[in-house]
Amino acid sequence: MASFAIWVLAIFLVFQSGYGFYLPGSYPHKYVVGDPLSVKVNSLTSIDTEMPFSYYSLPFCKPPEGVKDSAENLGELLMGDRIENSPYRFKMYTNDTEIFLCQSDKLSADDYLLLKKRIDEMYQVNLILDNLPAIRYTMKEGFVLRWTGFPVGVKVDDVYYVLNHLKFKVLVHKYEETSMANVMGTGDAADVIPGGSKRVSDVPGYMVVGFEVVPCSFMHEGNLVKKLKMYEKYPSSIKCETTTVSMPIKEGAPIAFTYEVAFEESDIKWPSRWDAYLKMEGSKVHWFSILNSLMVITFLAGIVLVIFLRTVRRDLTRYEELDKEAQAQMNEELSGWKLVVGDVFRAPTHPALLCIMVGNGVQILGMGIVTILFAALGFMSPASRGTLITGMLFFYMILGIAAGYVAVRLWRTISYGDHKGWASVAWKAACFFPCISFLILTILNFLLWGSHSTGAIPFSLFVILLLLWFCISVPLTLLGGYFGVKAPHIEYPVRTNQIPREIPAQKYPSWLLVLGAGTLPFGTLFIELFFIMSSIWMGRVYYVFGFLLIVMILLVVVCAEVSLVLTYMHLCVEDWKWWWKSFFASGSVAIYIFLYSVNYLIFDLKSLSGPVSATLYLGYSLFMVLAIMLATGTIGFLSSFWFVHYLFSSVKLD
Repeated sequence: MASFAIWVLAIFLVFQSGYGFYLPGSYPHKYVVGDPLSVKVNSLTSIDTEMPFSYYSLPFCKPPEGVKDSAENLGELLMGDRIENSPYRFKMYTNDTEIFLCQSDKLSADDYLLLKKRIDEMYQVNLILDNLPAIRYTMKEGFVLRWTGFPVGVKVDDVYYVLNHLKFKVLVHKYEETSMANVMGTGDAADVIPGGSKRVSDVPGYMVVGFEVVPCSFMHEGNLVKKLKMYEKYPSSIKCETTTVSMPIKEGAPIAFTYEVAFEESDIKWPSRWDAYLKMEGSKVHWFSILNSLMVITFLAGIVLVIFLRTVRRDLTRYEELDKEAQAQMNEELSGWKLVVGDVFRAPTHPALLCIMVGNGVQILGMGIVTILFAALGFMSPASRGTLITGMLFFYMILGIAAGYVAVRLWRTISYGDHKGWASVAWKAACFFPCISFLILTILNFLLWGSHSTGAIPFSLFVILLLLWFCISVPLTLLGGYFGVKAPHIEYPVRTNQIPREIPAQKYPSWLLVLGAGTLPFGTLFIELFFIMSSIWMGRVYYVFGFLLIVMILLVVVCAEVSLVLTYMHLCVEDWKWWWKSFFASGSVAIYIFLYSVNYLIFDLKSLSGPVSATLYLGYSLFMVLAIMLATGTIGFLSSFWFVHYLFSSVKLD
């Protein structure tokens, strides 16, 4: 079997050698000179409001064949992307200048006010060519800044100007293929079907490796525009000057739109065409800073673990070295964790809720690790728009089986092997987190619907999500619960007394210690958290999933260690109510992440305007924080459960 796998891998690598390494669905498209290139438009976006709107909600030119939605995946729709066709038409390696697009109708009062509002809110136009977003370069204090998209317009001295002329530059690279690559094909049937004396592969072709735009504000002459039809040449020369603006918007006046395009051969190869986007200003990861943080946290966690293991081992070794008489005498003088032997496995308050939350935590944690792993391997790159969200949904639904199994098996363990109520626990585990998520998203969706934003989830998509949950996730969770019933429950190593032991008065509230414990896991996250937040809310591209995977692994280790230490400390002061405390010891990191989110809103999203935008931000942050709490709390609880079981099975106390 192993040799077969090696042969398959070898054949795959040989076939891929013509291109380098391309992931499924990411093959380059070959264009022959003169082939049509279609530009697509995405939603208008703004970091001031975080509410996307349809491109055609403003008085822009529409394509002659009508507006059509492009094929979109579930992730794109959930992210608020609405990709549609546009009137911009190019021909491969054919330069065009002064191409007239259209003249809008006279601006009504509503259109005029809406256009002014979108300019005030700094909305950006997002164009796409061959899956590459349009990129814009600007100079500031000697530095080159890179931006995706361009502003709808600008405001100068209380006058609003629209950017109505676009100067495009398309970077192309000669299409290269070997005989092996020709066998594989690139999605063009002509590449694999021989026909005639001359192969299609002999015809020189090009790949799109860059898409740049320079927006300008240009005043067209009304008399020249009136008789022009779409795609005809504007009779006068157009000078695209970025330092001046000349097309003010006025109520009752139309707006003319034109464009030009130039093709330029580039040394950039197809696999490297996304490098320009991944080097955007502000999205460079501070590698040394993160590495330093990881090393410090690992060092601290290692010290905690060493001290902790030595302390426990010393206690166990001292006890096991005593003879029976000494043990009997010591039992009368026991102190610390040995005193709670008859209560340590006493069922916690609200045991079903704990089982349900742990089950959901396993599901979310598994989804996070698998998704980040696939992203780190390159299967969910920024080029594959929407695949990250789609992948997360897929893995979450599939891992419902793990949620049901863990929740029901833990329920049976707490119930000393009793099967009663397992179906209820499995059903609630299937509903708990999805129901809270649907509640939050529905409230936020009503806000987006009220604002007519494309970020609002369509009703049809809501129905699809409900069907996916009810037809896939719920049955898998119930199936996992069935497996949990059939699996043997975990036997406790000691008996539980009938009368609970009184917990001595503590010098400090135990919950204070639990809440403070979240600071150490937060220390592993906060640097990476800034870049994740910037990616979500500032429109920057996040791509360092390899580092995120390292941070994730480190977070799991630190959460487990923090929870272990706190559980041991509680047992040492004869506090046997460790179940919920072990969950929230590591889960309390969510509180600090939410506080960080509020801090980010106040200091980094200063321009966020309006209560609706702030409510959306806080709502999505709450949703994220809830998922993190369940995942990190589950890590802490399961590690503490294993530790307590190991500790009390290692020493015999009568």
